[in-house]
Amino acid sequence: MSPRRHSVTVTEPVGTDPFSCEEYGYGLGRVEGILVLKYRSAAVLEFGESRQDFLHQLYWSPDGMLSTSYGARTQFVGHREAFWAHRAVTHEVRAADRQTVYRICLRETPQVLTGLRAGAVSMAPEAARLIETIARPSCGEAEAFAARARIMAGLGPATSDFVGHHANGTGFALTVARALSHDPGDEAGLAEWAERLHVSVKTLQRDFEREFGMPYSKVRTKLRLSTSRVLLETRPVAEVAHRVGYSSPSAFITAFTREYGCTPGRYAERGYDGEG
Repeated sequence: MSPRRHSVTVTEPVGTDPFSCEEYGYGLGRVEGILVLKYRSAAVLEFGESRQDFLHQLYWSPDGMLSTSYGARTQFVGHREAFWAHRAVTHEVRAADRQTVYRICLRETPQVLTGLRAGAVSMAPEAARLIETIARPSCGEAEAFAARARIMAGLGPATSDFVGHHANGTGFALTVARALSHDPGDEAGLAEWAERLHVSVKTLQRDFEREFGMPYSKVRTKLRLSTSRVLLETRPVAEVAHRVGYSSPSAFITAFTREYGCTPGRYAERGYDGEG
């Protein structure tokens, strides 16, 4: 059976921007089948309002944060993780503008995720690469099935899996970065994180330099600003500033403008034509 694949551009209701959706399906209708939907939009991408799907869903973005909701819990997910939702579980996912999002639909639950209804899961670098590989017209079905098995093997629900998939050093910096990506408003400083992890401040700072090539403070700022882009479409600047951990809207505006070349207000109004 040849893979089902096509690319379409769908125009949303008046007042919103068009988005593209490329669809790649392999073995559809079979337990081992996989459907990959690749989305990109000039505006914010929203995946349903309280959607309940009949297939298991895995959402991943290689170039930005995802805002995810499950029950009363809101969580942010970075590019080293994906968001898993068991079929028929109510959930919502949002992404910022000009952001690529992959939605992988499965009939089978990866063994390591058995019992997980919804939440952030670690994804090994190889699994991320293979998702991009099978979302291409040149990918054959045999290659896609082999990739599917390795993608599922590259998922993990626990912090230990996350560190194991990604750490080059001690894993302390990645543990902190994962916690911050889920809750960028956490106000803990480097010393407090070091105390929580029972390591010295010097050890933790050294691990940040090794893992990210920059200090803790810069990693935290980048995570906060990336997360703010997902929120600005629907929430006022002052609320977003507080949500991502800034003590005042002015401090947030200064940091955002320095990073993206425009104010948060202008960004939210879609009056900005830069690459941001």
